[in-house]
Amino acid sequence: MLGAPMFAPSVLLFAVLGGLLPSLVWLAFWLREDKSCPEPRFLILLTFLAGALAVPLVIPLERAVATVSSGTLMVVLWSMIEESMKFLAAYFIVLRRKEMNEPIDAVIYMITIALGFAAAENALYLLQPLSSDQLTLSLVTGNMRFIGATLLHTLASATIGLCIALTFYKGHKARDIAASIGIVLATSLHALFNFSIISLSGKSEGIMTVFLGIWIGVVALILLFERIKAIPRPLQVPISN
Repeated sequence: MLGAPMFAPSVLLFAVLGGLLPSLVWLAFWLREDKSCPEPRFLILLTFLAGALAVPLVIPLERAVATVSSGTLMVVLWSMIEESMKFLAAYFIVLRRKEMNEPIDAVIYMITIALGFAAAENALYLLQPLSSDQLTLSLVTGNMRFIGATLLHTLASATIGLCIALTFYKGHKARDIAASIGIVLATSLHALFNFSIISLSGKSEGIMTVFLGIWIGVVALILLFERIKAIPRPLQVPISN
C-alpha cells in the first residue's frame, strides 16, 4: 500500500501466503472446469501476475478519486477503476493472443486476472492485523475475503469474459462492444456488493446474505461455463471488423 510503514519480513511472507493461497485454490477449481482443453500454463501464470501487478496501479487512482469525491460516486468510481484495470491488464497480456482460440478462453483468462488481483489485494488487507499480532482478526479477514471479495472479483471479471465469449465468433467489433457492456455489468455488480457491505456494516446476518448472493452467482457462473463450452465453432469464422 503506498505510503504504508515498513513491515517485518515474516509479516510480509504470511500476508503474501494468506492472499495467494485462497486465490490459487479457486484458480485450481476453475482450471479443472477447463481440463478438456487446458490453456498454456505460462499464459495462466503471466495473466495471474498481471492481475496482481494491477493493484499498485489501482491504488493511486482510487486515492485520487477519494480526494475529489465521496459516498456513492466514490464507490462507483472505485468499482469502475478496478474492473476496467483488470480488463485492460487481460486485454494487453492475453486477450489478443492467438492462444485465445475458443469462447471459454475469455472466461478462463478473466477469472485468472481477477484471482491475481484478489491475491494482491487480500495480502494488503492482511498486513495490518498481522503486523499487530492480531491472529484471530487475520484469520477472520482471510476467511471473509475468501468467501466474499475474492469471489466477487471472480464473478465480476467472469461477467466480462462471458460477454466476450458469447460474441467470440462474431468479429472483433462485436467482441469490443460486448466487452464494454461486460465492464458496465461488472462495475454495477462490484458497486452493489460494496454498497451492501457498507450499509450492513456490523450486521453479520445481513453480510452473510450478501455472501450467499455471491455464491449463487458462482453457481450460475458454473452453469454458464458449461453452456459456453458447448458453443459450436462455425464453419467460417468472421473476418475481423
